[in-house]
Amino acid sequence: QVNSAINKGYFLRPTIDVSRVLTRFKNYVIGSSYAIEHNELRNKKTDSVSLLSFAFSTVSAYIKSDQAKDNRWSFTYFTRNDKVPFGKNLEQTDRSHNFNLLAEVLGNSHHQFRLNATYRQLLVSNPIISNLKPENSVLGRAEYVINEWKGFVTGNVLYEVGAGQEQRRDYSYIEVPAGRGEFTWNDYNQDGIPQINEFEVAVYQDQAKYIRIFTPTNQFVKSNYTQVNYSITLNPRTLVSTMQNKKWKDLLERFNLQSSLQTGKKELADGSLHFNPFKGGINDTTLITLNNIVANTLAFNRFSSKWGIDITNGRNFNKSLLTYGFESRQLNNWSIKTRWNITRQYSIDVIQKFGTNSLLTPRFANRNYDLELLSSEPRFTFTQGTQYRVLGSYQYNRKKNNPLFGGELATTNSLNIEGKYNAVNNTSLNGKFTYSNITYNGAVNNTVSYIMLDALLPGKNFLWNLDLTKRLSNNLELNFQYEGRKPGATRTIHTGRASLRAIL
Repeated sequence: QVNSAINKGYFLRPTIDVSRVLTRFKNYVIGSSYAIEHNELRNKKTDSVSLLSFAFSTVSAYIKSDQAKDNRWSFTYFTRNDKVPFGKNLEQTDRSHNFNLLAEVLGNSHHQFRLNATYRQLLVSNPIISNLKPENSVLGRAEYVINEWKGFVTGNVLYEVGAGQEQRRDYSYIEVPAGRGEFTWNDYNQDGIPQINEFEVAVYQDQAKYIRIFTPTNQFVKSNYTQVNYSITLNPRTLVSTMQNKKWKDLLERFNLQSSLQTGKKELADGSLHFNPFKGGINDTTLITLNNIVANTLAFNRFSSKWGIDITNGRNFNKSLLTYGFESRQLNNWSIKTRWNITRQYSIDVIQKFGTNSLLTPRFANRNYDLELLSSEPRFTFTQGTQYRVLGSYQYNRKKNNPLFGGELATTNSLNIEGKYNAVNNTSLNGKFTYSNITYNGAVNNTVSYIMLDALLPGKNFLWNLDLTKRLSNNLELNFQYEGRKPGATRTIHTGRASLRAIL
């Protein structure tokens, strides 16, 4: 109880749970519970209820299987009543009916499944007091793990569904010491004032002078969300080890497939239940946020020390609701990597890439682009044990913007050479030099040019860096880093850093 000069009141929270084990019915458990919490505080003069007061009660009934077994389940029903201050009393605002199913199938070590799902029906008793609306919602999580056929198939799948409130987000950029940030500011309109549409992800460390701070707002929208993650690996080596046909065995065991997906979607609630995480495209106006990352890799001869081929496809879709509107990004990339170790010292690999990269921000038309990407890079490597490594390569890179967004075309021819030298166990020296010749037919003071030119300029571009690390003692390490860059006809930019690290 509370009894002060101004207020009086009381706090009550009893809980009762009654259950019984049915030994004749496979040790099933049935039971019920009752819980109440009443927190009431009144002003002695006005006899009004404080806004901090509340009350609720919960009644439930449940049945469970034998929880000591690997395969088990339970089902629970409960109803809840909520009360809030209104006038001089606590008045009931809403009541909910909830049904929960929990299941775990763990008896088979090769296939395991877990499920936790709740269905809720919300009824509003007094719409004058409550700002809620009657609705039906589902909150669930299912997970499946597989390891079958001697490890030929391994992986897991996770699925989630639910509903809630989504907060609109805003963000701002804050300047930090050079190299400590993630973004760079390009004054596209030459007014000397940073605008939100003038910041890009920094390509070079000396440009990284800003960080992005997300700021929550007091604006909320009702949303439903779904999420699916999976990771699957197919490894025929474990399955064909006992095959009699040597030719088929040698062929099949060279393959390896890895696939993964991470997708999460939030969309505006319309009163119905949403279960399909793949329904709705990037241009769907009901979407609030969409994150979709897919990666698939098919490898042939991956475990060979002589040669191999990897084919990879990566897709990344992202859409966010910000205070100024929607921002959508799409990246679709294919790559083919071929490697050939001629001897233990000499190796050749070729990397081919092609795909698309796009950004759509209706509020800022100057940031929009839709690029077709194509690149090819043959590389030659010489390795002398763990002491020397020298790599030389030529790279052709072509980026073309969609005519609807400007139709710019950038072509880059680059020569690269890099080396690494290790002296005993206490000194390491790394160096790299790149010459890039770029042709470009568009303006160089906007987002499109920054992305297409990789923060460089048309014409001859030179980049170089050195990294020296020396171990002074068993637990002290000294590091020097130097980077140089000369984009096009502009001045040369030099950046140096030094650090002393203690290894504990």
